Amino acid sequence: MTGDETRDAAFWAELRDWRRDFHAHPEFGFEEHRTGRLVAERLRRFGITDIAEGVGGTGVVASLRRGTGDRCIALRADMDALRIAEQAGPAHASTHPGVMHACGHDGHTTMLLGAARILAAEGGFDGTVRFIFQPAEEWGRGALAMLADGLAERFPFDEIYGLHNWPGLPVGSFRTRAGAVMSAEDNFEIVLRGVGGHASQPQRGREVLVAACALVVNLQTVISRRVAPTEAAVLSVTELLTDGTRNALPGTARILGDARSFRPEISATIEAELRRIAAGTAASYGVECQVAYSREFIPTINDPGATLAALAAARAVLGSERVGEMAEPNTGSEDFARFLQHAPGCFAFIGNGEASKPLHHPEYDFDDSALRGGTEFLVRIARDRLPPRGS
Repeated sequence: MTGDETRDAAFWAELRDWRRDFHAHPEFGFEEHRTGRLVAERLRRFGITDIAEGVGGTGVVASLRRGTGDRCIALRADMDALRIAEQAGPAHASTHPGVMHACGHDGHTTMLLGAARILAAEGGFDGTVRFIFQPAEEWGRGALAMLADGLAERFPFDEIYGLHNWPGLPVGSFRTRAGAVMSAEDNFEIVLRGVGGHASQPQRGREVLVAACALVVNLQTVISRRVAPTEAAVLSVTELLTDGTRNALPGTARILGDARSFRPEISATIEAELRRIAAGTAASYGVECQVAYSREFIPTINDPGATLAALAAARAVLGSERVGEMAEPNTGSEDFARFLQHAPGCFAFIGNGEASKPLHHPEYDFDDSALRGGTEFLVRIARDRLPPRGS
């Protein structure tokens, strides 16, 4: 691990305290007022003066320039938490009931602050580094909001890099890949409407629960029978809600879920097949059907050149034995993909420990020992991509 006297044990202990404070005070998407304020205050304390607050609602963008270079690298972290009640929490557990940092964005924010602090104090690059602290990643709206607020025009950048922690991967490990690294996410809601009634007399109505159960099963054929086995895709039904009760048959049922894929053509196939099967199943049971289908996240596609640069930077700070290329993409989704539509870049994963609870688990916590590797990587990639003249 690289480092010098400016990054002693006290430096990392302070970052740990910041991370735990963010964890104790989680804020949902577009509500990151305290988090954004603290981020801006600390950036100013580092001596960074070019800071824009309220970008895309609650986002923060800071720009740090050294030398005379005209290239610009962006580093991004997400700040928002989830509406999950923390369970069996540590001493720094959430103090906001029903909201917690169950995805490690508290750690992501802290690592980017640490990188900003190092780069502001030490330099070591020629050009401009933009530090993008993004709101509302969890529901796929934060990057779009920042871009709609003129991020790409007001704070242009030539490349962009981002990190996400990954449970199950040892702390100090780093993984990414060129091309598709995370999937698109489509959401759907199917509403079935019939005529409910007394549970003892189903023949008098057109109840929808049996139709809904049949539809949930039928939808499993979308991927298995309509998408080629060589394509990666997932369709999951996540909720089935009715207006029935113990002795009353429902007249309305709602089926909700999502689909993941890596190519627009596969997303289009999934939607078309879902609509066809929903309409056919509803007709066979004599009930009405309404389908709403939306595309919330696009695929995250890493640039090959930026990915090679990220892997090289990671090897320099973590060691070659801890860095590797992913054999296949991750079927999770990330709105970092929206930034990659405006500039080449790379999204990568750092280990959160083999014993870590899964992301979005009510007992999840970011591993503070991962702060150092992530922070040093962000510093190194900025310096590698903006080398001082003559280096």
